Amino acid sequence: MTQAAFGAHPKLARDLGSVFPGDFVNVIVQYKPEGFKRLNGAVRARYANVRELTAKGSLPSLNSEVMSVRARDLTVIADDVDVEFVWPDRIVRSSSFSGSPDYAWITTGAKTANTNFALDGAGIGVAILDSGIAEHPDLNSKVRYAANFVPAETDTQDGYGHGTHVAGIIAGNGRASSAFGDTYIARGIAPGANLIVFRVLDSAGVGSDSAVIRAIEQAIDLKDRYNIRVMNLSIGRPVAESYRTDPLCRAIENAWRAGIVVVTAAGNEGRNNEFGTDGYGTITAPGNDPLVITVGAMNTVGTETRSDDKIASYSSKGPTSVDHVVKPDLVAPGNLIISLSARESLLARTYPENLVPMSLFNPSGADGPSEYIQLSGTSMAAPMVSGAVALLLQKEPNQTPDQVKYRLMKTAFRGLPAETSATDPVTGITYRSRSDMFTIGAGYLDIASALADTSVGVGVAESPVATYDASSGTVSLDAAIWGTAVMWGTSAPGASAVMWGTAVMWGTSAPGASAVMWGTAVMWGTVTPIALGDR
Repeated sequence: MTQAAFGAHPKLARDLGSVFPGDFVNVIVQYKPEGFKRLNGAVRARYANVRELTAKGSLPSLNSEVMSVRARDLTVIADDVDVEFVWPDRIVRSSSFSGSPDYAWITTGAKTANTNFALDGAGIGVAILDSGIAEHPDLNSKVRYAANFVPAETDTQDGYGHGTHVAGIIAGNGRASSAFGDTYIARGIAPGANLIVFRVLDSAGVGSDSAVIRAIEQAIDLKDRYNIRVMNLSIGRPVAESYRTDPLCRAIENAWRAGIVVVTAAGNEGRNNEFGTDGYGTITAPGNDPLVITVGAMNTVGTETRSDDKIASYSSKGPTSVDHVVKPDLVAPGNLIISLSARESLLARTYPENLVPMSLFNPSGADGPSEYIQLSGTSMAAPMVSGAVALLLQKEPNQTPDQVKYRLMKTAFRGLPAETSATDPVTGITYRSRSDMFTIGAGYLDIASALADTSVGVGVAESPVATYDASSGTVSLDAAIWGTAVMWGTSAPGASAVMWGTAVMWGTSAPGASAVMWGTAVMWGTVTPIALGDR
C-alpha cells in the first residue's frame, strides 16, 4: 500500500504520493508568513498529536520548517490552516563522475584575462556549495570562511573529494603542479578569488534540499562581509515540479536578487534515451531555473583551439522538464579535467587510476603522492564559468547578476561543429550530438571576448521558454527579455526540425510526465561512466 490516497492532498507535493504510510519522510513545510511568525519554531507543540515528529530547523527565507514524520501523518500537517505547502526534502548529489585545465585555461580565455587584462579574480568572494574542502597547497589562504550543513558530519573537510576539485578549478594557483618547473598545469580560472565554503554533501556525495537552502541563506547573510558575488552549485537532482514552486529554485532566486551570480551544473544525463528523448529534457534542478546560469560540459579534445572542441555526450540537454525553459545557457570545458585531489577522500580511494602522477609535472621523472585527480562532468564545467564571473566582476564590480549573464551569453563562441560524436571507452558505444541551443545554449564560454565587450544588458536575464507548434512543426521562444538574434543567432529556433519532433519532447511520455522522466534508477543509475569521460 502506498500513500497515494493522501498524496493527492492539494498541499502535498506529488512525489510524496510514492511514500509508504509507515515510512519516515523528511519534509519542508511552508507556512503563511503570519503563521510562520506565530509558530516561532515550536513545531512539536503545534503538532502534539503527531507522536513521531522530529523538528529539524527553520528555513526563514521560505517561511518554512524542516521536520521528519511518518508519511501517514502528513495530512495532519497539511490540514493546518497556516500551512501553504509540503515538499519532500529531496536528495541532491554532485554532478560529476570520475581532464586538463591547462587546455581549459587557454581555451576559455582565462590565460588572456591573466596576461592581457591582468585579472585573477582578486577580492571577489565565490561561495561553493559542495562536499566541503580539504587542505591543499594550491589553495593556501584562499578559504575565508567554511561552514558545515551536513547533519551527521560535523566538520567542513571533504570526505567525498568533489568540493576540493571544484575549488581548484575556480581558484587553485597550480603551485603543486609547478614544483619542478613553471608550467602551472593545474591552475584555476581565477586564482586570486576568495572562497567561502559551505559543505552540503556528505562523505558519499549526497545532500538534501534543506541543507542547500540553509547554505544559500547563510551566503546571503554573509554577502557583504566576504564580498560574495558568485555562488557555484555543482550539484543537482531530478526536476520534480515547476521552478515556480520548487523550494530549491526559490532559494537560489533569493540569492540572485540579493546580487549573487548563481552558476549551476546542467546534469550528466545527455546519454539517457530511456524514454526516447535522445537526452533532451534532462536538465537537473536547480539548473532548470530561468534566472541562474546553467552550464553544460565540453570536451577540449586535448587542444588549445575551440573550433575542434565538442559537447560531452553525457552533458544534459534542454529544454527543462515541466516548464520547457531553454537550457543550458552556456557550455565550458568539463571532460577529463585535472584539478585538486582531497587525499583519502572517497573519490581518491575508489578511483586511484584517476589520480594524476606527480611525475607528469616533473621532467626528471621523480614521483610522489598525487595532489591532483582527473574528473569529468558538468560539475567541472560550472566552476569554469564561476571563475569567469569572478574575473568579470573584478574588472567591472558594478555589474548585476543579470548583466553578467547577458555579457557571457552574448559573447559566447558559436563556431562549433554542427554535429559531433563521442565513444564511451568502457562500453564502446558511440553517441552523436548536435550543436543546437538545447545542447550548447548560447555557445562556448569565451572569457576574453566577455572582458573586451562593453555592452550592458537591460532587464531581467531570464532564459526564454520554448513553445512547440504541432500544426507547423516549429518552435518559438518567449523572447520578451532576450532578443533571439542577439543571444541565439540563426541556429536557434530556426533549426527546429533538427532538434524537435513530437516523439522526442512533446509526446505524452515526455517532459510533462515527470514521474516517468525522473525515476531514481534513471537519474542515478550506472548508465553513465563513473570514472571516465568522453574520448
